[in-house]
This record gives sequence, C-alpha cells and structure tokens, in this order.
Amino acid sequence: MTTSTLRLALLASALIAAPALARADADAAAAAAAAADAAVTEDAEIIVYGKGEVRQVTEIKSEDIKLTVPGGSPFVAIQKLPGVNFQSADPFGVYEWSTRITLRGFNQNQLGFTLDGVPLGDMSYGNTNGLHISRAIISDNIGRTRVSQGAGALGTASVSNLGGTIEFFSRAPQEEAGIAANATYGDSNTLRLFGTVDTGNLGGFKAYISAAHIDAEKWKGFGSQRSTQVNAKGVLDIGANATLTAFVNFSDRKESDYQDFSLAMLNRLGPFFDNIANDFPLAVRLATIGANRGETGVAPPAGNTLGTVYPAPFQTADDAYYDAAGLRRDWLAGARLEGDLGGGITGGLQAYYHNNKGQGSWITPYRASPGGLPLSFRTTEYGVDRWGVLGDLAAKFGDHALKLTAWYEQNDFEQARRFYTMGTSTTVPATSALTYQSNPFFTQWNNRYRTHIFQFSVQDTFEVGSDVSISWGFKGQSVSLSANAINPVPGPLALGDIQSEDLFLPQVGLLWKIDGDNEFFAAFTENQRGFVAAATTGPFASSAAGFGVIRSQLKPEKSNTFEAGFRFGQGDLRGVVSAYMVNFANRVLAIPQGPGIVGNAPILSNVGDVRSQGVELGLTWQPVKTVTITGSYAFNDNTYRDNVVNAAGVVVQAIKGRTVVDSPRHIGNLEIVYDDGNFYGRANANAMSSRFFTFSNDQKVGGRVIVDGKIGYRITSDNRWLNGLAIEASVVNLFDRRYVATIGSNGFGFSGDNQTLLPAAPRQMFVSLRKDF
Repeated sequence: MTTSTLRLALLASALIAAPALARADADAAAAAAAAADAAVTEDAEIIVYGKGEVRQVTEIKSEDIKLTVPGGSPFVAIQKLPGVNFQSADPFGVYEWSTRITLRGFNQNQLGFTLDGVPLGDMSYGNTNGLHISRAIISDNIGRTRVSQGAGALGTASVSNLGGTIEFFSRAPQEEAGIAANATYGDSNTLRLFGTVDTGNLGGFKAYISAAHIDAEKWKGFGSQRSTQVNAKGVLDIGANATLTAFVNFSDRKESDYQDFSLAMLNRLGPFFDNIANDFPLAVRLATIGANRGETGVAPPAGNTLGTVYPAPFQTADDAYYDAAGLRRDWLAGARLEGDLGGGITGGLQAYYHNNKGQGSWITPYRASPGGLPLSFRTTEYGVDRWGVLGDLAAKFGDHALKLTAWYEQNDFEQARRFYTMGTSTTVPATSALTYQSNPFFTQWNNRYRTHIFQFSVQDTFEVGSDVSISWGFKGQSVSLSANAINPVPGPLALGDIQSEDLFLPQVGLLWKIDGDNEFFAAFTENQRGFVAAATTGPFASSAAGFGVIRSQLKPEKSNTFEAGFRFGQGDLRGVVSAYMVNFANRVLAIPQGPGIVGNAPILSNVGDVRSQGVELGLTWQPVKTVTITGSYAFNDNTYRDNVVNAAGVVVQAIKGRTVVDSPRHIGNLEIVYDDGNFYGRANANAMSSRFFTFSNDQKVGGRVIVDGKIGYRITSDNRWLNGLAIEASVVNLFDRRYVATIGSNGFGFSGDNQTLLPAAPRQMFVSLRKDF
C-alpha cells in the first residue's frame, strides 16, 4: 500500500487542498446558487457555530466524518473544533485503551456523552457506566455531532459533565429506498467493510439496517484489532402530530493491546518496540528471570538455570509482556415517542437499555499458573445491565419558552479480577488473550455495584425583544451508589454506600442578536460530577482502609463556568471567538501505586481547586464554491490552585500553580477542503503544544504538528447505481512523525517517569471504494 504513486497523490492533496463542502441535495444547491457567492448558508455549512445559543456550541455534520478515514472515530472529525484535544495510538482513533479527549482541560471522565439522547456514561475504558461511541454506533450512521465546549444543555442526560458535552445523533432513514456501501483496504492488512439498506418511506414508516466489520493487524508487534457491528433504526409517523423512533445497535470488539511506555523506555527501546505475542518461550524466559530476581513476587520455577540477567534489550519484567487485549460485547436499544400535545405544548418520552459483557486480558508475570509456570492469565471482567427513562415537555407562553426534563437510570454493574491457567508448557500457550475465559483458579475480588440516578431540569427562555433573549433555569441530581462483595470473603477493595446530591445547579445565559449574522452570547453554569461505582475508578477503587480514611473528605467535584463570546458572519466568512473561566472545586486525584497494569488500589486525594481560563477562535471561509478553509485556535491556562495536604494540614505534595496534566496550553487546526462535485480532497494539520503527565510537572511530552489527507473522485450520473460511486485514498500522519499520542494510559503520578505513554501510529495509507445514496 505504500507505493510512490499513492504517496505522491496524497502529498499533492495535502499541499493543494482538499475536504468537501458537502451539499444537502441537488435541489438545495440550485436554490442557493444565486446567493452562493454572497453568503454561506447555515444549511450548507459543514461546521455550524451554534447560532442562537447562549453557550459556546459547535456542530459538524455527517459529510465531515466522511472526509476522515472510513470507520474512523467521530472524535477525529471534531478535533478541528476550538478547544478539542483528541489522542489515540491507532490510525482510526478507536483503540479504546488509548483514546483520550479533553475540552478546555477537562478530561474524558469529566465530560458528558449521549447518542440520540441516550447517556453513554463517561466513556471510561473500564466500561463502568456506559460505552464508547465507537461501539455505540457505526460511524457511517452518525448524522451530526454537537460539541458544547463549556457546559451542555440543562437537560443533557449526564452526571459526569463538569466540563462540556458531546452529543451524537444518528442519521434519519432515507425517504427513498436505497443501498450504500464502502470497502477500505490499507496498511497493517486493514480490511473494513460497511453496508446499509434503507427501506424508503413506506406509508409513514421508514427504516434501515447497517453492518460494518473491520479486521486489522496492529501497526507494530503481533495481534489484531477486530470489530463487528450491526445497527437498525426505524421511524413511524403516528398521525400528523406524533413520531415513534426506535433503534437496536450491536457491537462485538476484540483488540490486541499495545505496550505502554515510560519516557526512559521510549528512549531505550524506541516507539516500534511492543509486546512479544509471537514468542511464548521468550515470555516464559523473561518471567522466570523476573521471578529469579524477586521482581514479580512469584516463586522461581524449580530447577531453572536462567539466572538473573535479562537478554538484551530487556531490563525489567515490565518492558514487555506476552500479550494483552480488550474484549467488549454490547447491545444498546432505545425508543422515543414524541409529538404535539396541543395548546403549544410538545413532549417526548424515551426508554433505553444497555447490556455489556467485557474482559480486559493480561498475561501476567506477577502470578504463576498452577503447576509452576511463571505466567498466568489475569482478567478484569465487566458486566453492565442498565436501563433508563427520559421525559421532556416544552411549551410556549407569549414571550416565554418553558422546558422541563427528567431522567432516571438504574445501572447494575459487576466487576471481577480473576486468574486463569496458562498451562504447563513452556513453548505453547494454553489460551489466547482474545478469548473469553472460564474456570478461574483464583478470584481476587468480585463485586456488584448498583447506581441510581435521578436528574431533572427546569428552564425558561424569555424573549425580551426581537434582538435579546435571556435563558435561566436549574437542574437537580441525586446519585446513590452501593458496593457489595459477591465472594463469600470480601476482597481488598472498598465496599459500602455513598451518595452525591445537589438539587440546585443553576444556568443563566444572555443572547443579543446584533443582526442576522452577528450575535453576542454569555452564560454561567454550575455543574457537579456524581460519584462512580466501580472497582477501577471512583471512591470504591481505593482499598477498604484507604476509603475509610478519606471518606469524610470526599465531596463531589463541582465546577462554575463563566463564558462569553461573539459569533460573526461577513460574506463567505463565518466564525466565533469566545473567552471562559472555570473554577473547579473538590478535584479528586487517583494516584496509581506501582505499574498501572498490575492493578494495585490507587490512593485517592482531594486536592482542592483547579482554575481553567482561556480563549477560543473558530473560522470557516469559503472563498469560492469549491473550496472551504477551516481554522481554529485555543489557548488554555489550566492550573491546580491548592497543594495536597494530609488530615493534619501538612503539605504532602506541592502542586499549587502547576499545570493540570494532559492540558496543552495551545491547540491549533487548519483544514482545507476541495469539492467540485467530482474531484474532492482534504488536508488537515493539527498542532498541539507540550503536555505534562505528572502533577508536579517534572515530566512532559513535546508538542507536535500532524498532517492527514484524503483525495478522491466520485461519479455524478443520472444512473442511480453509478451516481455517488467514488474511489478515494486516505493517509494518516502523512509526514510520518514520531510522537507520543496518549498520556495517562495507566494514570498520572505526582512525580517521576511513569509507564503511561503510548506512541502514535506511523504513516498509514488506505484506499476506499464507496457508493453513497
């Protein structure tokens, strides 16, 4: 796939321009033709800068996702928006151990995520209260993505959104029957297939069913990353004033893991070093030496003569493991009934259900198998069974628009740490990291967690005049957690009950419409992050003794967000400039103890306040009908406001004034899109400054500029089977830069080097054949 012809074509696309300004349809394009040279209409914009909102809001459409690698995460498409920091160690942005997204310095676990209104939890890898968007829906079926950088709408179904929210909306079924499909092949023997069948409108009912499958080798080392997904959605019109929408989505993902690095490991071993899944005898040898040295706590195998010196280039038992993987199987379903209730009142009622079976696999040298082999198969096993109900009412009374929402969720989550045998052979492993295990020889802990969430909101928007509106309201939330041991003998982790509740979290906003293209907005929002119930995150992840000590000091994390901005438009230019300040209280840090993968209970610390302040700029310019240029820049100053102190008030870690981890001060993006209806292309450059991965700021990774590109040709024809047929080539990391993508894969420490980094994928190229509707 790395032919010189393909590289030259892709380089040309990056240098001369690319991505497409997609038009809604031929009729819309014809209607807008007369005004196209004078203005860019909102319907034609790939990026919509939240017109009419009192908060900083940006939205992209499905056409923008199509400009990235087919099957890529929608996070890849939104990283060009102001203030968005997205990282992943794979070219598609879907390897969940490595994916990280932050907004204005708030990390992934402090943001809110929904799909068609259904809460996705905080998208944590541990899969405690939801699922990742890459499993929730096939990316080809995402119709639009809405990013609220500072604070989401009051009615957003999330109790983790201290910072912003990211809302995904699935596409609507087509009005006419049709088939769409695409196939992608490329580096790392990647093969990805997608297909969808739409019924068209059948007397008020329309639906589609879609399927996608990807099978790719890791870009280094040995192993595969496979995923199979099926989506089905239907919409039924009930009379003239009501609609029933329902969906069922399935995902089965199995990913071989990449090895985590410290800076010292990267310098010593290089970014292409990885686990040794192709050499089980070497893995046994390294584990035996680790046991002989006393590094792993495992009794040395009887009679071994391997000594205590590792073969080059290995220096510790944690340099490389035999193998590791993540397995996830999900069902997500939902239904919503909405309609006009008369008298200017509209309402909706929605129910959803999510079931997950998951397993984190690690072939560990820290526990021996029965029989003496110095390796065993350690799992972290997940079982999610959650359901919920959402309701909303909206009414217009004169100059007032009133909206009420309510949400209830029950989440039953089971999590276990178990060990399975790797057999007795020193040359052939008994099982694979990509296989669900059964019959453990030891269970370290097995706990059941239950979460009850109730949230409501009340909001009024008052049209003061034709140009000014004021929005105010509040939400209340109550989150109750319980943790109980399933084993007859409780394990080492914390158990019990804890609750976080605040029934008055206000939001106030002002909108001043200067004219049809320019407006000023300002808002204040208070938010709270509810506690999470799990063995790997939240208060129950600490030891029973540690939880007892800190429980009285634990308070829900809270934030106060102040933001103001100006949206503007002049001819072919659209944009937004905004400024913000966020005061963040009761910041809880989880400090890992030992190598993160070993799974020692972290120490929780309430480090007090954090302040985030900055400015954001987003611009979209269409100098001619075939070219769209998008740029964004964000400056963020995000610092800890307090030191870590013990119960006696003595400073134990001096971090006051230090920059928050994984919080770059500068983020910039420049994208050029070209589309003349046949030829199309995209060039995107994303820049980021350095990031710290210790709370004391003594360790950091450098900044980088990464360029991606795409070039393609589509057929336009009166023949419906030929129209929309296209061939395209995509490249990720065009100039083959070496840099650290993910930081914090194993958490963050106070100081010193830590095995918590993942290098980015090198240049990867793909060719796709696609047929759109």
